[in-house]
Order: sequence, then structure tokens, then C-alpha cells
Amino acid sequence: MKAVIIGGSGFIGSKVAKFLKDAGHKVVAASRRSGIDAVTGTGVAEAMKDADVVIDVSNSPSFEEKDVFEFFTKSSSNATRCAKNAGVGHYIALSIVGVDDLHTNAYFRAKVAQEEIVKNSTVPYTIVRATQFFEFLSAIAYTPGAEDVVRVSTAFLQPVASDDVSTFIATTALSAPKNGIVEIAGPERDQTDVIIRAYLSSKGDARNVVGDPEAEYFGAKLEPTSLVPVGEYHKGATSLSEWGKIPT
Repeated sequence: MKAVIIGGSGFIGSKVAKFLKDAGHKVVAASRRSGIDAVTGTGVAEAMKDADVVIDVSNSPSFEEKDVFEFFTKSSSNATRCAKNAGVGHYIALSIVGVDDLHTNAYFRAKVAQEEIVKNSTVPYTIVRATQFFEFLSAIAYTPGAEDVVRVSTAFLQPVASDDVSTFIATTALSAPKNGIVEIAGPERDQTDVIIRAYLSSKGDARNVVGDPEAEYFGAKLEPTSLVPVGEYHKGATSLSEWGKIPT
């Protein structure tokens, strides 16, 4: 099997690439550093020649509203068009659990637009939505202008190990396309403030964590289940405490 991974040298892409290579598959890690730019379309068609599956785990280098929207829409449009022309049998895109309910955040709106492009491309597809990675908890805990207090939402959170997500994406690539959405979350669900408190404690961070039902999540208003699966999902194996013991 030949797999083209858009964003293949990045945080998730490199993990997916290793899994597939170790399993004996041919992998093209498509990124700007390899001369392949999905945003401009440079090198994409050539990379996808004879590809069986395309996996898009790329991420915008900018989170400004205009930039992030252009990144996801242009890169997805170019990639799906080239995949269609190449006769690719499975297109996989990484997205976020709950993304279609978080309209007040520009990044999430851009991810929804990306999903729609994939769905409407006529290429057989699977959209993999993941909850927040453990590595992202430090960003959730960041409270501007407050040195000793971390104020976060009380909405539920179910963070997942990036290794578990990468493995799930790779195994999805070896399966038939769903032509729909599949979700993955970690094994533990609790309120955001409870999880952030446990995370900071494990890092020796003594800041006071305050749960606030009105606290926004990167500008987005949250309902209790905005960030967690509400239906069937794949459960990652790694807990927060287990992840904290993994050497980095």
C-alpha cells in the first residue's frame, strides 16, 4: 500500500508514518520541507501518483482567522482534487470532536469547512475526530494575566494520547473508508477543571485551578458535552497518569 501523508513530518504525521513504514507500507511524507505544498498545490499531484490512501494531518502555521481558513480550505481543495484525479481509494482527514458546535472560534470554523470539502469531494473518505491531546493540556491551562490562578471551564474533557490517535489513524488507513465520521477519545472523562488540576499537580505546578461554567474555551462557549463524544467512539488505552510516565 502507498500512503501519502499531508503534514507527514509534523507531530502526528511523523507518528503515523512510522507506524505504516514499520508495517511494511510505502509512505510519502508530504510537507513543504519535502517540496510538497498542499496550500499552493506544488508537488501534490506527483506525490499522489499510484497512492492508495491519503492522510491529511496538516495544521495551519497561523491561527489568525483569515490565515487559518485559507490554509484548511485551499490545502483540502487541492489535496482532494489531486486525490480524485489519481484515483485514490481512501482519503482520511484529522479533525476535532465537537468541532461543528464551536462556531465562535475561527479555527473550529475552518476545520468544519475542511470537513465539508472532504465530504463533497466524491473521494471515499473517513474523517477522524479526536479529543484534545494530553500535550495540549498546558495550553488549556494558560490563563492570561493570572500568575497564581488557572480559570477553566467545568465542561467535560476526555483527553487522549497522541500515540493512540496516531495508531488509530494508521489502522483506519488499513481499513475500508467509512464515508463518515469516526471519533477517538481517551479512557477518562471528567470536568475540565478536575483534569487540569490533576495535570498541573503531576507537573509540580501549585497554581490554584478554579472551575468556571462561564469560562470560554479559546473564545468558544461550551456546553457540558461540547468537547467529548456523545455517541459511539474508539477509546484510547493510555490514561493521563500513564502518559505522564512516558519519556519525552
